[in-house]
Amino acid sequence: MINEETKRKQIDLLVEEFWKLGYLTVSRKFGTYLPEPQYVGKYSVDIVARYNKNYAIGLALNDDELHKSDIMEEIIYLSSRKTKFTNKKVMLFLGVEPEHFQKMRILISSLEGNVRKNIKLFNLSEKQISTRHLSRYQTRLFVS
Repeated sequence: MINEETKRKQIDLLVEEFWKLGYLTVSRKFGTYLPEPQYVGKYSVDIVARYNKNYAIGLALNDDELHKSDIMEEIIYLSSRKTKFTNKKVMLFLGVEPEHFQKMRILISSLEGNVRKNIKLFNLSEKQISTRHLSRYQTRLFVS
């Protein structure tokens, strides 16, 4: 069973991916100031974000969630969502740990084309700052 701190870190990494693509977070799990996202159908989502008038749903999938029997049903259902009034497609952002990235890529490639093109897959690994860059930042921040 995965603990809350690990799940929070995964969601934080997925939020960073949303931000890199210009999306603003509307709601997210474990957020301090943002509300928790509502269920989409019968499925719980981790993040809801928007870019201009385009919306996206985010799921940070851990080991337990990847081995659920209905994970592909959930992915197909969430990737085929449309907005209520404008009927625009809602993108599905999936974040997975590095050891499951290739497996998830293969599973997504087996889906239908119109479902597959609505999914973006992200590798949720923490970026390490090299010691060269770290020492440069430290000298700037702590100058006497």
